[in-house]
Amino acid sequence: MGLKENVKPTRSELLDIKKKIRLSEKGHKLLKMKRDSLILEFFRILGQAKNLRTRLVEQYNVAYGKISVAMAAEGVIAVKSAAFALRDKPQIRLESKNVMGVVVPLIETRGIRKKVNERGYGIIGTSSRIDEAAGAYEELVETIITAAEVETGIRKLLEEIDRTRRRVNALEFKVIPELKEAAAFIKMRLEELERENIFRLKRIKG
Repeated sequence: MGLKENVKPTRSELLDIKKKIRLSEKGHKLLKMKRDSLILEFFRILGQAKNLRTRLVEQYNVAYGKISVAMAAEGVIAVKSAAFALRDKPQIRLESKNVMGVVVPLIETRGIRKKVNERGYGIIGTSSRIDEAAGAYEELVETIITAAEVETGIRKLLEEIDRTRRRVNALEFKVIPELKEAAAFIKMRLEELERENIFRLKRIKG
């Protein structure tokens, strides 16, 4: 059952529906602008995500290569001992930021990249190969955290784009057409009633 079957064919109802049409068309325009802006922002961040993915692969290969060299030169036990010597664990704080009206995560980190003397193992007892491997993995972890923030933001943007798209479509293909159909129906009925009144008046005068 359409909207026109539930409306009263009165002038006040027609004015009310015309007001709803204007508000719906304004909302439709604003939502389309929001959707388009969200899509532009999505593609901008998508470019960042692609670059981060490339960096992740490169940094992982570098870190894996350096740890392999360190294990081959110093031995697995020496490398594991250096890893277990770490006392100060990295700290991560999860907050949020607003991007185009969408709340996305903001990950703040502290203590990931360290100086050689901050890693907990003795400088004399280890080689530069272990230092290089540790530094490469610290850099990799930083990029992983940044990638997690960016990719979660992309997912949130996609969800909001989809919600906005559904609202735009609902207004464009359902709400506004039904309101216009109801307005046309009321206008037609009012014209019919007016003709009937004129005809009745003529009969009375005749």
